[in-house]
Amino acid sequence: MAEADPWSTVYPAILKRIQAPKFPKKDFDVTRFGAKADGKTDCTEAFRKAIDEAARAGGGRVLVREGAFLTGAIHLKSNVNLAVLKDATIKFIPDPKLYPIVLTRFEGRECMNFSPLVYALDQKNVAITGGGTLDGQASAENWWAWAGKRGAKPGDPNQRKAVLALGEMSENGVPVAERKFGDGSYLRPMFVQPYRCTNVQIEDITIVNSPMYEMHPVLCKNVTIRNVKVNSHGPNNDGCDPESSVDVLIDGCTFDTGDDCIAIKSGRNADGRRLHAPSENLIVQNCNMKDGHGGVTLGSECSGNIRNVFAQDCKMDSPSLDRVLRFKNNAIRGGVIEHIYMRNIKTGQVAHAAIDVDFYYEEGEKGAFTPVVRDVEVVNLEVKKCEMAWSLRGFKNAPVRDIRLKNCTFDGAAKPPVAENVEGLVLDGVSINGKPAKA
Repeated sequence: MAEADPWSTVYPAILKRIQAPKFPKKDFDVTRFGAKADGKTDCTEAFRKAIDEAARAGGGRVLVREGAFLTGAIHLKSNVNLAVLKDATIKFIPDPKLYPIVLTRFEGRECMNFSPLVYALDQKNVAITGGGTLDGQASAENWWAWAGKRGAKPGDPNQRKAVLALGEMSENGVPVAERKFGDGSYLRPMFVQPYRCTNVQIEDITIVNSPMYEMHPVLCKNVTIRNVKVNSHGPNNDGCDPESSVDVLIDGCTFDTGDDCIAIKSGRNADGRRLHAPSENLIVQNCNMKDGHGGVTLGSECSGNIRNVFAQDCKMDSPSLDRVLRFKNNAIRGGVIEHIYMRNIKTGQVAHAAIDVDFYYEEGEKGAFTPVVRDVEVVNLEVKKCEMAWSLRGFKNAPVRDIRLKNCTFDGAAKPPVAENVEGLVLDGVSINGKPAKA
């Protein structure tokens, strides 16, 4: 008896569960609370007052009309929709003092650090909508300099010591409340981060110039991300990073980024294993990927496992887009990545392997935790130009398993594909440079 097709069983069940939240038909215009659309006035307090009032009234839309509004951190509350209307821009002031210390996650590890620019903790029914723009105002002159790249000089602010310290704390089981960073540590904040939230919507907005990850739902349930345009080319500027989240839809978005367009994560190393919260039941569809390290990426922070990911009907094309489908894991991360399904992807060019499974990412074999990638199916993938069709690199004691490619064409491949320590590679109707490919 043939196994049921997950596209006709699992996928529709996930899609049916994901529903955008509904909000009371009440409006709270930020200008009523002292905000000024002059691009000069600090409106942080006005945003806080408007959101507090909306929450007290049972919810509704906090309206941001035409013009430029300067602010620090915005903290959303239950039943509040931050509606940034067309021709409105919220510009976030790049002053660390305006981002109070909160529970957050930095590269897969929990800590107390600068608030994300837009943040919500333990809330239900939160949204950002409206057709307008969120501008993080990050540049090499402020947040991006902290990454220690792009012409950094000795003595410049640098996150390296703090990243190492956070890694040691998480490996040693230091309580999260004691992992205090912030001023002088130079760990950049995320842009939009709902944390332990239920019923999240990010729709019809543009996001530019992010300090770090653009959209980063962590430990969330029922997330709708639709028709979002992302354009940000700083360090670690991933477009969307669902982490340890369940039932997530990313639909109709455009990504032009300085790192992975979409990177699905589930916690890093000991912290990922401590929380043991997988990312599962995620749908990516109708998206357009331009610059980025990977179109759809899984890992490298995957210690809590990733499963049931469906990607379809996307377009990818850029000499600065490295890969179509990318898996990053190693023996320090560990974690299981499984049940990954992709179909109907049209790709102009990518700079490296179109499909890349890499167990040698960063630390490679130097660890005690077995990386797992298994049950991956790619159907109807069209690539016009690439370095190679695929690069699949497992370990001898941990091979990559059950990779199925069907009706895929890889043209303009400069090098032959690579498959090291792979079990169950199936090629059905696959061609490379016009010739049938063999497993």
